[in-house]
Amino acid sequence: MSVTEPSTLADFHATSLDGRDVDLADYAGRVVLVVNTASQCGFTPQLEGLQTLQEQYADQGFTVLGFPCDQFGHQEPGTADEIGAFCQKNYGVEFPMFAKIEVNGDHAHPLYDWLRSQKGGLLGSKIKWNFTKFLIGRDGRVLDRYSPTTKPEKIAGDIEKALRA
Repeated sequence: MSVTEPSTLADFHATSLDGRDVDLADYAGRVVLVVNTASQCGFTPQLEGLQTLQEQYADQGFTVLGFPCDQFGHQEPGTADEIGAFCQKNYGVEFPMFAKIEVNGDHAHPLYDWLRSQKGGLLGSKIKWNFTKFLIGRDGRVLDRYSPTTKPEKIAGDIEKALRA
């Protein structure tokens, strides 16, 4: 029996911050921005910009998905409850946030194994830091990858283009 390689976002599941299994097929037909986040990172203020994108484009079929990660400088030490409270209180985050994951290495979440295989970065396929972003089209395929230094507002034009496609 052969195992089919994942080809779209819909081929994955993830655990929400509140412990529920989420079928990422729920986002089929939407433009999605997948971001590995951290509460104690120099890029953490980008959560505000991500929430702005969510508010600006949600009704057009766009969603941000946040995946907390503690692999870079121990910048996400919190529990799921602490992460959720921090993001909501400090940045008004209302987009879906998931349980803490790893994005590189032997224990990387399968979603991130796939994302990295679809779009490499400056360090090959490895994620170099928190707030690396992947834009996924309505067909569930990766359109682009953005570095941690790319501010969310700089992605707006690409999101608009993907929403029109």
